[in-house]
Amino acid sequence: MGKIIIAGIGPGSAADVTPAVLEAVREADAIVGYKYYFQFIETYVKEGCECIDTGMKKERERAEQAFLLAEQGKTVVVISSGDAGIYGMAPLIYEMQRERSCATVSPSQSIEILSLPGISAFQKAASLLGAPLGHDLCLISLSDLMTPWEVIERRIKAAAVGDFVTAIYNPKSHGRYWQLYRLQELFLQERAADTPVGYVRQAGREEQEVKMTTLGAFDPEEVDMFTVILIGNSQSYVYEGKMITPRGYYRNKEQEGEKPGQTIMMQSFSTILSEMQHPDVPTWRLWPLLHAIHTTVDFSMEQCLWMDECATEILYNKVVDGSLKHIVTDVTMAASGIRKGALERLGIQVHCYINDPRTKQIADEKGITRSQACMQQAAEEYPEALYVVGNAPTALFEICDLVRKGKMHPAGIIAAPVGFVHVCESKHAAKTLKQIPKMIVEGRKGGSNLAATLCNAILTFDDAEQLKPGRDL
Repeated sequence: MGKIIIAGIGPGSAADVTPAVLEAVREADAIVGYKYYFQFIETYVKEGCECIDTGMKKERERAEQAFLLAEQGKTVVVISSGDAGIYGMAPLIYEMQRERSCATVSPSQSIEILSLPGISAFQKAASLLGAPLGHDLCLISLSDLMTPWEVIERRIKAAAVGDFVTAIYNPKSHGRYWQLYRLQELFLQERAADTPVGYVRQAGREEQEVKMTTLGAFDPEEVDMFTVILIGNSQSYVYEGKMITPRGYYRNKEQEGEKPGQTIMMQSFSTILSEMQHPDVPTWRLWPLLHAIHTTVDFSMEQCLWMDECATEILYNKVVDGSLKHIVTDVTMAASGIRKGALERLGIQVHCYINDPRTKQIADEKGITRSQACMQQAAEEYPEALYVVGNAPTALFEICDLVRKGKMHPAGIIAAPVGFVHVCESKHAAKTLKQIPKMIVEGRKGGSNLAATLCNAILTFDDAEQLKPGRDL
């Protein structure tokens, strides 16, 4: 009996055909393949070798021809572009061997089958784009000739949710024009619009075209059936015209010498980013959101954290220029949650009057809550402080009242009182204060820990671009 060698001839350049495949082609008694691919190997075919070519969509006929020739004792090479095992002839040959053996059509089980790997189109495309395949990846074909679209769509969603670098084969044809638009729509539900996307047409061939864009700007009309598309993951980026997906070596190097708590927090921030619905927001909003979600494990913070435009940046600049030197909290728990290292580094003092004997006296004399009395006392000593409310809505109402009376001019307000009585109303009142940068946790949610972490986001805003949340732990 003869032998069938399934050979991947690469994407289309003679330089990308492996020596093992070239040797197999030289020794073949017969070569079977799609006629277009013979041009890439014809110079290596020995004299007398029978070359049998077929048109498109004739895969079964090619496989059957290969078995008939092999059963005559010949060494047959079946050629596929790229790698024969990736959307190529290899699975069909093995399936047909099993089918013919079970049906006793012929003793096909005695035919030796060997598969030789080739450089796949997605690998060639990746090398032209830079290094986009540095981490976990998957391949998806949009051809629904043999796979129902419902199955393909489930796989697209899984790839997007799983944050895989994704290579797209068969993205478009004359009869399939909408599928790529749908893929883009599904990916944008899980990935940022600025996610790098590279696509290569006719990789390795004379007509080769290499282009790079983003997921949001990508135009499906610019590709055809000869194009391979690579969509980056959440860590992919473009540097000097090259698309790069890091494996993590430099991140690990940067973490050397860091405290365990810092590493854990950085990993947590990375996880949060990958699970957020809208991570592509301005840094002044993203940074406090990361802190808020990390503290609460509550992704609804994306909807309920309300902020004035550029509030984080404005307040941090006040820290830098020295106009913000004092922070006032309504309760000691909020004060204790503010990073001591950041306060010391920036020369900021935190004040809480809840346990001050004068606070109780004011409250008793005026018949108000101690939280209200705290704010009245603070207004006399630090009227331009950053006011942080993490517990009492009466404290927030008092701040609003004092501002309107001109007795207080806060550098900013963090409003995160929590509970069921007058909580929402106090936050509505705070929103009416103009010219004061505010962070407000809307609705009933809040708490001292949340108020403190929003304060920490302001104090560490200079770390936001590098995502180094643990420096002052």
